[in-house]
Amino acid sequence: MQDRFDYGKNPEKTLDGALIRSYECDPMTADAEFLLSKAKYKAITGREQKRDADVLCYQIRQSFPPGELDPEAALEIGYELAMRWTKGNHAFFVVSHADRPHPHVHIYYNSTTLDCTRKYRDFIGSARALRRLSDRVCLEHDLSIIQNPRLHSKGKFLHYGQWLGADRRPSQKEQLRAAIDTALAQRPADLPAFLSLLEAAGVQILHGRGGVLSFKLPGYDRPARWRSSTLGAGYGPEDVEAVIDRKAPARPAPAGGGPAPRQKINLVIDIQQRMAQGKGPGYEHWAKLYNLKQMAAALQFLQENGLTDYDALAEKTGEAVDRAHTLAGELRDVEERLARTSALMGAVVDYAKTRPVFDGYKAARYSKKYLAAHEEELDTYRAAKASINELLDGAKLPRMEELKRSRRELAEKKKAVHAEYRQAQRDMRELVTVKGNVDHLLGVTVGRDDKEQAR
Repeated sequence: MQDRFDYGKNPEKTLDGALIRSYECDPMTADAEFLLSKAKYKAITGREQKRDADVLCYQIRQSFPPGELDPEAALEIGYELAMRWTKGNHAFFVVSHADRPHPHVHIYYNSTTLDCTRKYRDFIGSARALRRLSDRVCLEHDLSIIQNPRLHSKGKFLHYGQWLGADRRPSQKEQLRAAIDTALAQRPADLPAFLSLLEAAGVQILHGRGGVLSFKLPGYDRPARWRSSTLGAGYGPEDVEAVIDRKAPARPAPAGGGPAPRQKINLVIDIQQRMAQGKGPGYEHWAKLYNLKQMAAALQFLQENGLTDYDALAEKTGEAVDRAHTLAGELRDVEERLARTSALMGAVVDYAKTRPVFDGYKAARYSKKYLAAHEEELDTYRAAKASINELLDGAKLPRMEELKRSRRELAEKKKAVHAEYRQAQRDMRELVTVKGNVDHLLGVTVGRDDKEQAR
């Protein structure tokens, strides 16, 4: 708990503690207070859970889109959510972090009630209930929500790192492995030379007892011990020494000398407009840092793609938009053809299965008794025949083998076009965002020039 609470209360994230609010507890001593309530619970009820099965506290994370509200407002929303979720029966505290483009809060609440007689228990569907309550609170404050969250029935959920994909920041271990590969690719003469290359790359080397070494990168609190079980097979001291002694081949250095995670570029914020709406100094500080990061990311994108001319940027943006729209239309066309082929195959199968029933009905001279006994099959026959006529529209019915082959080809084409469309959509959004940031910057510059001339 102390480790989690210290992360949440980080002064750099909470503006020196200004973005912390609590209920029936002191955030500075919340871990001790939560444990004390467990002892009281045991004394009052006589019940005690096994140490590895007892839940000490719960954490809720609530996040908002960049620019929708400031960290102070996010803190108030998070506090309201915590109060309504716990119904005031559990001690909790809320922290709002202002170090990310997206305002977000962490809510920590005690699993034991204030009177120490009961405990909160997770239940089936609790995540859905919490999401619905959060949506309700956000709607009451005119904030956006996720309109159609994916359900379990729509596929396997991804953990956060998988969901981020290319936007995921590499872990410290991944960055250390890349730094080791880069250093070994330079063929150091011995182990001290190898360690010097790591230090030059920004890796802090810590010497522990018994000559054990640990590596630590800037921005991380805990070092990683230099051993294969920590960094992975092939990255322990014995593996590195084997490469240095030319007993094992060196892995190729990563492109660019190390992992360079793709930074997502978002639109900058009109700070003056936001401040006119009554935003506080904390928001202004966060917004300036946010805009600086986004403009730096946009500049890097322009340099990497050679778009130093505004007209070239505008032309490439227009081309990206047109390409995304064209592929979207092509994807819709393929999906419609695939759906039509699948529907036709289903109708043909139903027709073939129920045709003997209809022939029997016809042979029975449309007997009412036969109709009553086979009404469902006859309805299926009529519906299948009507669907075939509608889908073919006078054309000749293809053989089933041709329909199956056509469906396979359309499914493969849909997969390929969909992948191409998703990439085109990402390119379009990135270019449109970069151009929007450049337009915003140019507009601000022009406005300032006009003011100077007027003076």
